[in-house]
Amino acid sequence: MTAMTKLKGLASAAGLAAVLMTGGATMASADEVTLTMAVPDWPPTRIMKKMFDEQYKPASGNTVKLEVDFIPWPDFYTRVNASLTSGEQKYNMAVSDSQWLGAFIEGGYYRKINDLIDADPELKAAMDGMHPAIRNAYSTYPYTSDNFYGFPQFPDVLINYVRKDIVCNEEEQKNFQAKYKQKLPCTNEELDDMDWDTFEKVGQFFMRKKGEMLAGKPADDDFYGIAYQAGKGYDFSTSQIHTMIWQTGGNIWDETQVPKGHAEGVVNSELSVKGFDHFLRLLQYMPPVAKTGTMDIFKTDELFREGKVAMNIEWIGLGEASLDPKTSKVSDKLAFGLMPGLRGADGKLVRWSQIGGQPFVLMTWNTDLQNKEAVGFVKWWLSPAIQNQYAAGGGQSAIKTVYSDPKYATYRPWNRVWAPSLDWQKDMWHVPQFFELLTQQQDQYDLAITGKQDAKTTLDNIAKFQENLLTEAGLIQK
Repeated sequence: MTAMTKLKGLASAAGLAAVLMTGGATMASADEVTLTMAVPDWPPTRIMKKMFDEQYKPASGNTVKLEVDFIPWPDFYTRVNASLTSGEQKYNMAVSDSQWLGAFIEGGYYRKINDLIDADPELKAAMDGMHPAIRNAYSTYPYTSDNFYGFPQFPDVLINYVRKDIVCNEEEQKNFQAKYKQKLPCTNEELDDMDWDTFEKVGQFFMRKKGEMLAGKPADDDFYGIAYQAGKGYDFSTSQIHTMIWQTGGNIWDETQVPKGHAEGVVNSELSVKGFDHFLRLLQYMPPVAKTGTMDIFKTDELFREGKVAMNIEWIGLGEASLDPKTSKVSDKLAFGLMPGLRGADGKLVRWSQIGGQPFVLMTWNTDLQNKEAVGFVKWWLSPAIQNQYAAGGGQSAIKTVYSDPKYATYRPWNRVWAPSLDWQKDMWHVPQFFELLTQQQDQYDLAITGKQDAKTTLDNIAKFQENLLTEAGLIQK
């Protein structure tokens, strides 16, 4: 090789190095980041993962991989709790139920995100643009404070799933009118104006044995008018019972009143007992499984999709399966309305309800780079375009500008009741003792649901347990 050739070669190498140090710097310095996330296994998280895999392109230019651990709902808390408390630091993010916040924040696992929000105008605008009931439930600890720990992933509410082919049938309409001297709700407006008294009448009216006439033909199986969750597992009965207690004017222990708020005299007040009695009374008009303590959200969903129930109070998050002819015998026969409320003396409906859904949370052991990419993903997720796409694919949005747009109601048949439901949402406790509170309460509720205990004894037992537990924890001061 000649000296000139050597010089040309050196010049080319130097030029390549310069390119890599300037124009090619992004390529050369790009990082590969893996975010591992624990999520419940159901449509809202499956849709999220699919959208990420097909569309997400990090603004940073890094390569970001989202590894999702799909965990069945009944095992979700125990699996996540076991991972966090073991110290394995497996997850960088989780889709967390809101009631876990206190326990896992105090345990040192969930990262406070105020600094991330304050440092990013886009992220702050997204958080400020949410319905306050969702932001408070999914993000704050203490509850309703200005300390933020979560970003909404999938907001959820309870609504009424309805067999319109049954309730709108001309013969059934005529017979209901003759028996109760009122119209059987059929239109969207009538369904939305339904109170629990009418819901109970629907339960009474549509109890049919196999072979009896139902909407003009013999019933294929035993048929029931109504259903809602009454399950011992996790928080299934609690979610519906809280709703009935709040609507009646009763209350649960209120953590925003710490340390002055009490459980005794509140949890077992006359109004709370009345609300719980109301919940128990309606069980007689539901499929028999309702009185065994196993009527969880999946059982009510299954019974409805199998065509055995006229009206079912259920989370929106399970709605996709009802619309799919592969998983639902009634996919082409459905309407959706607001969950019934308790009608007051002024004729207006009181609709307080237990909020569902979950936030994203970040873990305290994440690296700065992992947090940067997690925030980038969350910003993308909460952007109007993606929120609209998510809603169009079966999800829901917490962003006011998204759900208040008229097109939002066209995405799914239940979306028209989404916005009107939000103002009525409350949440259960966020405190670290939530699991003890929930487990004892679920056990006690189950005794009443299965006929072993009355409503007053049940709430007396719950109130006493909660008063003692929370006093020992310093959250109640005598």
